[in-house]
Amino acid sequence: MTSTTRTLGRSGLAVSPIGFGCWAIGGPAFRDGNPIGWGKVDDDESVAAIHAALDAGVTFFDTANIYGAGHSERVVGRALAGRRDEVVIATKFGNLFDEEAKRAIGRDASPASIREQCDASLARLGVDVIDLYQFHIGDYDPVQAETVVATLEELVDAGKIRSFGWSTDDPERAGVFARSQHCAAIQLHANVIDDNPAMVDLLESAGLAGINRGPLAMGALTGKFSRETTFAADDVRRRFDFSGKEGRTLDALDRIRDILTSGGRTLAQGALGWLLARSPAFVPIPGIRTVAQAQDNAGAIAHGPLGAQEIAEIDQILKQLGLR
Repeated sequence: MTSTTRTLGRSGLAVSPIGFGCWAIGGPAFRDGNPIGWGKVDDDESVAAIHAALDAGVTFFDTANIYGAGHSERVVGRALAGRRDEVVIATKFGNLFDEEAKRAIGRDASPASIREQCDASLARLGVDVIDLYQFHIGDYDPVQAETVVATLEELVDAGKIRSFGWSTDDPERAGVFARSQHCAAIQLHANVIDDNPAMVDLLESAGLAGINRGPLAMGALTGKFSRETTFAADDVRRRFDFSGKEGRTLDALDRIRDILTSGGRTLAQGALGWLLARSPAFVPIPGIRTVAQAQDNAGAIAHGPLGAQEIAEIDQILKQLGLR
C-alpha cells in the first residue's frame, strides 16, 4: 500500500509525500530589473488550486517572504484560513523587499532582522506559528550561520516557529544547521535529471527531511516545453537556455519518457515518483498555479514511488548520457 504521509525530519510532523510549491502563485517580482517571479497570476485561481490540492490529500505548503514580494504568503494565508489544523506551512527568510514596488532590495540575516521577518511572515500568513522556517540565502557564510541557528532556536523557544531548515545545495552548509536540535529539513534542488548524492547521504544520516525544489525542472519535466518555447518578460523562466542545460533536460526526458509514464502515470507524476523512490527523506514541492496542476501532481501520491526496475533503467540511460 502506498503511504500517504512522510515525516518532516526531526519535527515529527506528518506531511503528504508531495507538497505544494507556492513560488509561482506570488506573481511578478524583480531583482535589479530581472524577474524573480513566474508572471501574472489570478489569485482566485491560486486559492482554488490550493483548495483542490487539499481536497486531493496535499497537506504541505511551501512559500517564502520574497515570493511576489510578500504576495504568495498573503494568498496562502487567505486560502488556508479556517483550515490551519489540516496543514503544515513552511516559509523562508533572508531576502528583503519593497512589497509595493514588487522588488527585492537586499539580504539580511542579522538576529534583529530575522525576528522582524518572522513577525511579518506570521502576519501575512495569518497564523500564530510557522511549522518550518527556512533560511533562504543558500551561499551564506557557514561560520556566520551559527548565529542564524542560535536566533532560530530562540524563535522556537518563543513559540513562533516549530522547526527550521536551510535552502542550500551545499552539504557543508547544511551540516551547520543539522547539528542543531530543531533543524528538521534542508531544501535542495533535486529531480530525476539532477541528483545530489552527497546531500542525500547527509539527510538520511542526520534524520532530516529533504524538501525538493525544482522537482519538475520549473516545468521542463512535464513535457509541455519545446526548444521553441518562449516566456513573458516578467517570467523568471525567460532565462532558460534551450541550447544548454534546459536543452539537455529535454533530450534526456525524451529518452526516459516511456519509463516515467509507465503504470498510467503522467510525465509529472513519473518525475515525482522518481524522487519518492530516491529517498524516504524526500518531499517534492512542485510549483502549482492551477486546479489541473494541483490534481495532476497530487495524483503522484496514489501512484507512489517508481519501482526498482524503473529506477535502474533510468539510471542506466542517464549514465549513457553523462548525467550520472
